[in-house]
Amino acid sequence: MISKHFRAFALAAATAAASLTAACGGGQAATSDSAGSPPVALRVALLTPGPISDKSWNGGAYAGVVAMRDSLGAEISHIQTKTPAEFEENFRQYGAQGYALVIGHGFEFQDAASRVSKAYPKTNYVVTSGRVTGPNLAGVAFLFEEASFQAGMIAGAMTKTNKLGLIAGTELPPVKASFEAFTRGAKLTNPAVEVITSYIGNWDDVSAGKEQALAQIARGVDIIFQNADAAGLGIFQAAKEKQVYAFGTNANQNDVAPEVIIGSVVIDLPRAFMLIGREIQAGTFKGRLISLGVKDSVVRLELNAALSARIPAAAMASVDSVGALLRAGTFDAVKDLTTPNDIAKPITPGT
Repeated sequence: MISKHFRAFALAAATAAASLTAACGGGQAATSDSAGSPPVALRVALLTPGPISDKSWNGGAYAGVVAMRDSLGAEISHIQTKTPAEFEENFRQYGAQGYALVIGHGFEFQDAASRVSKAYPKTNYVVTSGRVTGPNLAGVAFLFEEASFQAGMIAGAMTKTNKLGLIAGTELPPVKASFEAFTRGAKLTNPAVEVITSYIGNWDDVSAGKEQALAQIARGVDIIFQNADAAGLGIFQAAKEKQVYAFGTNANQNDVAPEVIIGSVVIDLPRAFMLIGREIQAGTFKGRLISLGVKDSVVRLELNAALSARIPAAAMASVDSVGALLRAGTFDAVKDLTTPNDIAKPITPGT
């Protein structure tokens, strides 16, 4: 719970800041892409749970391996997978082929990576949004909660109905944590706010995403924070039709629907993947939990310049103040939702 003292501090920060700086700055055939790259130094494979055309979670990951191709000379391969059996099968295939790095992009890849990594000790396995670790296995915890809290602060200040919507594909722990952070931020600037949460049941159904959004809007929601990958595109469609606001997530989605998207909580996956790729190239990679957030310039809130003038000045100043604390590593309101490196403990797959 956030104390009244902290609420007073954050809101009082409006007089100390002028503006918010939005930026810190089933299975398919595998496809390889190394054309035009420098001499190959490593081989990197990416498994995504959805299409890389989603302009969000999966598209950002593919941009990350492309960055490794262009900057590190990597040979890259990508497969879209659907089931746990496909996760494990493709992890094994890439290990048998001698890939240096295999990335399972999502919390759901943890079990398969934990089983397979032991059989291929010369291949490094990374699970994004994961917490499992081993000698050649790393979980990457994106501190998405940090910028989600800032987005919530803005939503709480902008809502006219005092009803905010949260919509995701499925009820994964990282999603629930980001929703809790958003809710805390909203209640900081507007204690009267009510939050309505819905889960679509999948990450790909654009029509279902739209239906969930329309249902929430019918209940009075006027701002939606979504984390739904491709299904999120349907949420944006509903927001445009009903003229309510929304937030983008994972990638900078501001241009997808610039008339309604206030801003995006961005994970800079190219930057994150490059950090890991450089460790692999240097031979210094070790299996561990890797936490990356605002302080690391990997997570950030990017506002939509077309709508930023509609955000109350006091809220913008408060968000800017929180951003400064996040960059300094001294913001505590979401610390209980994240797992820092120094206290990380490997978890048993399946828990």
